[in-house]
Amino acid sequence: MTTYEILLLLDPEQAEARQDEIIARSRELVEKNGGTWQSHDAWGRRRLAYPIAHKEEGVYHLVVFDAEPATLDEVSRVLKIDDAVLRHMATRHIAGSRTSAPRDEAGAVPTPSAVAEAGEAGEAAPVAAAPATAVSDDAEPEYADAEEQPGEETGEEEE
Repeated sequence: MTTYEILLLLDPEQAEARQDEIIARSRELVEKNGGTWQSHDAWGRRRLAYPIAHKEEGVYHLVVFDAEPATLDEVSRVLKIDDAVLRHMATRHIAGSRTSAPRDEAGAVPTPSAVAEAGEAGEAAPVAAAPATAVSDDAEPEYADAEEQPGEETGEEEE
C-alpha cells in the first residue's frame, strides 16, 4: 500500500453538505477497496490566483489515505466527473511531512491603514521583509558592453 494525498478544490457555490458528500464518497471508495483513511483537513475558502470556471474563489480540502494504485485511479476518475470539483491533484505523501493550510497573513504586505493605526498607537509600523537578491545593484551584467552599438551583432540598421 502507498500513502497518497489529494488536494481538492471544490466549487464554493455548492452547499457544505454537498462538499461533505464528496469527501465521504472518496473515503468510502478508499475503504471499500481495502485502503485506510488517515486524515481530512478542510482548509476553507480561499481566493484563486486566476478564475476557474468563472469562479474567483474555491474551497480547499486535503485528504490523506493509504491505498493501492488502482484505488487512487478510481478515486481520481470519480472526482473528474463530479461538477462540484473544480480541480484535484493526487500525489504520494512523503512520510514524516506535515501539510497544513497556508496562513492568510503569511507574506502579507501591510496596508496603509495598518501602518496608520500602528503609528497612532505608538507602536512600530509593520514592515514587510524585503526579498533577498543574489545580484548586487551596482554591478553591471556580464553581457552589457559599453562599446557595443545597438544593431551591430544582429545586422540590424538603426533608423
